Amino acid sequence: MDSLFDYLLTMPVDRTSVASVTAAWERHARAARRFSAPLDAAVGGGFGADRLGYAFLSGYQEALRALLPSTGDGELLALSATEAEGGHPAAIRTRLVDTADGWRVTGTKTFTTLAAVADRMVVIASTGTDASGRNALRAVLVPAAQPGVTVTPHEPTSFAPEIPHATVEFADAWAEPLSGDGYTCYLKPFRTLEDGHVLAATLGLLIRQARKSGWSLGIRQSLLAAVAALRGLDWTRPSDAGTHIALGGIFEQVERLIAELDPQWAQADSRDRERWLRDRRLLGTAGRVRALRLASAWRAMGEEPAE
Repeated sequence: MDSLFDYLLTMPVDRTSVASVTAAWERHARAARRFSAPLDAAVGGGFGADRLGYAFLSGYQEALRALLPSTGDGELLALSATEAEGGHPAAIRTRLVDTADGWRVTGTKTFTTLAAVADRMVVIASTGTDASGRNALRAVLVPAAQPGVTVTPHEPTSFAPEIPHATVEFADAWAEPLSGDGYTCYLKPFRTLEDGHVLAATLGLLIRQARKSGWSLGIRQSLLAAVAALRGLDWTRPSDAGTHIALGGIFEQVERLIAELDPQWAQADSRDRERWLRDRRLLGTAGRVRALRLASAWRAMGEEPAE
């Protein structure tokens, strides 16, 4: 099998338009089977995407695969955490109860990405308060196609409108509990895994665009170097301060590279260019929270970051 880099430089660019999120998932799954590491699969999936929204799909799914390596390769997942008061651990009101018929989850999640097409959802729920009085959280896997799960789609967003979001109501729905604390073992590391894997998929998309539009070899080289930097992080330890700091540096490098690419989009197909200009805001949606995590990581190292 070719290396990831050879794949990105030599694999024929599929120029057919992707008709739906389901078709994008099928294209991603075909590419992902070539790679054992979720980050590599995210890059390969992004390379096969024809727009940023579908590259996001690849990165998001592979982030969940990195978080839950035991889940099936063909299974489309969604993380369901955000509620009316936000996604902070203290804001989680959805309840998880152990009953005679198994674990059951009840509550409402106000914003779940890909819920409308997911096979199962990773739901963050509360089991009450712990000994210190804090909200005790567990993560559970909930099959989407069961009584007690109601998905209400949102209106499409103005950027990456192909990616669906929804409100999900759980009413005594059957759930499979996952071991470990719901926040420290699942919700917290997922945010970093999502940042890194979506960035990886974006780089795959940009390498595709560089080849499709005839951008210079130097540009392709720089994009591959950014992929190499992401591959160098220890993705088995996404909560480490050092991982956050190194990832922050890679984000800064890629942001500068994306800005330098602005004039190159004049050479791109008009449809590709219009989609990129419409959707690039997607890359900044988690920027504020990411900056807070980066500052916290530096403080954990005994340094006070500049304002």
